[in-house]
Amino acid sequence: MLFSSKLQPLKKKLLKQFDVLKSQYQDFRLYDLGSITINGLTPKKGYSIKHNVAYGLKARQRLDLYVSNQTQLKPLIVFVHGGAWSHGDKTAYKFVGEAFSRFGYDVAVMNYHLAPTHKFPSYIDDLAIALNFLEQQQSRLGISTAKIALIGHSAGAFNIASLLYHPQHYSLAIKQNIKALIGIAGPYHFDYKGDPLAEDAFDQAVPYQQVMPYYFVEKNEVKHYLFLAQNDQIVKDTNSLDFKQQLIAQGNHCEIVTIPKTGHISIMGSVSSLFSRFFKTRSEIIQILDREMKNPQ
Repeated sequence: MLFSSKLQPLKKKLLKQFDVLKSQYQDFRLYDLGSITINGLTPKKGYSIKHNVAYGLKARQRLDLYVSNQTQLKPLIVFVHGGAWSHGDKTAYKFVGEAFSRFGYDVAVMNYHLAPTHKFPSYIDDLAIALNFLEQQQSRLGISTAKIALIGHSAGAFNIASLLYHPQHYSLAIKQNIKALIGIAGPYHFDYKGDPLAEDAFDQAVPYQQVMPYYFVEKNEVKHYLFLAQNDQIVKDTNSLDFKQQLIAQGNHCEIVTIPKTGHISIMGSVSSLFSRFFKTRSEIIQILDREMKNPQ
């Protein structure tokens, strides 16, 4: 009996470690494995990384900043990851920071609060806080926020669109500095009620017509580029087609770019230096960024 009681603390410790491992396993996705593989093969030259920069006081309000080694005044990309608003982490997207910093862009890859603990609009709140932080701290961080491109994948594409087109306007000191929005396989116009991937991310008592960015489009000078994966089996093309129609109707710019031979996840991986030679994703994005961000106007 004495021996058993001595083992109790050890047993509790092992059970706690098991619960942590179990949680991590449940949170694991196939594309995490792909990201780990891509990140492991991502070149380490041409940029420096500032890890875990706190843009707010809460634990998930962190970003990694990839600073290009190129010396000219560099535009800034803010990248928002996907994961159905319930999954994902900035550490899985080193390949994104490298993919664009090598072309003379600084890249902020941000975390944000996740469902089901947090629901809309907390994700958008985090993005607004991050942008205001980057503006306020640009000198200390060694970056410029004079020209900003927002890039998001899947749920992240919704987030960047919702920042601009939201039931309530966000107070952003640098809103006029956002030159381009690049949404990759994004959901901009869908009913989340009963959707197994999205229902935990939104208040089910609130109709989607009071949330989706499609319903809040207003005129601005931002250039919108919506990327579609040819074989996307998760997000319907109608999200981007509807969103484009609404943007154009309000007098905004919008173009759709379809990437052949990609699915909902692989379209994001195709921007990496490892795979970019086989797909046009990164070259299309770089052309857009150079045109919208590096012109003298």
